[in-house]
Amino acid sequence: MIRRTAGEKLFDVVNTCFLLLLALSTLYPLMNVLTYSLSSPHTANLPGLHFFPTELNLDPLKKILSNPDLYRAYGNTILRTVLGVISLVLLTAMMAYPLSIRTFPHRKLLSLLLVISLMFTGGMIPTYLLVKNLGLINTVWALILPPAVGGFNVMVMRNFMQSIHSELLESAKIDGASEFTIFTRIVLPLSMPVIAVVGLWAAVFHWNSWFDAMIYTTGPKYEVVQMFLRRTVLNDANTSLLIDPGREMDLYTPVTLKSATIMVVTLPILLVYPFLQRFFVKGIMLGSVKG
Repeated sequence: MIRRTAGEKLFDVVNTCFLLLLALSTLYPLMNVLTYSLSSPHTANLPGLHFFPTELNLDPLKKILSNPDLYRAYGNTILRTVLGVISLVLLTAMMAYPLSIRTFPHRKLLSLLLVISLMFTGGMIPTYLLVKNLGLINTVWALILPPAVGGFNVMVMRNFMQSIHSELLESAKIDGASEFTIFTRIVLPLSMPVIAVVGLWAAVFHWNSWFDAMIYTTGPKYEVVQMFLRRTVLNDANTSLLIDPGREMDLYTPVTLKSATIMVVTLPILLVYPFLQRFFVKGIMLGSVKG
């Protein structure tokens, strides 16, 4: 049995205390918002720290869930996420596969351009003018096409495809398979781990995005759920309009309604993310695998 020194034990104690404080500093804001969303106006107005609700009150959540704008925003976000993931994964795989073939012409030049795209971009104004000239303003495609192909995603998927044994692809060519057949029936099925990772990255990106929706869309008809959250939390006038001063002041306040909105918007990704965390870690490792 290896005996540990006093310095090692002290390090473990200090490290454990630091990690506990870090976890508490991360957990408290979330619990504070959850407490406000489940508290009565009287409890929410009490001074001090709020970590658990003392008086359970579901009226703020019911009020937010009865807002039709929330469901329209959720529909726009789900549509954007589904189409965004499909287009990003498909286009990224179609670009990564030829770059993974070592005999592909100008392969190094195209890879260099990918690296340059990670360091330099055209900027917000040229991108907006391009989207406008293409007639994509106030359409879902304005939120899907600009981020459809990213240099980082292409490089991660290319590195994984390079790990596929070339002998397998050559034997398929000998049997008469075309490049499209090899790509769809051999490369894509074998690349499902990295495809799942890139798809998860794309899903989280599209679910949390709001700035491009604010630029390329106008009006609540095209509003995504993050824009609904921003409009509700930052604008006190919009939140106050949801409250009937004569009948509902004892049920909720603007603070509890804002907290309930935050929980309704963030709860789906909070519930899903712990189950997907292992894919994110695996995706980081896949990017460094070389065949």
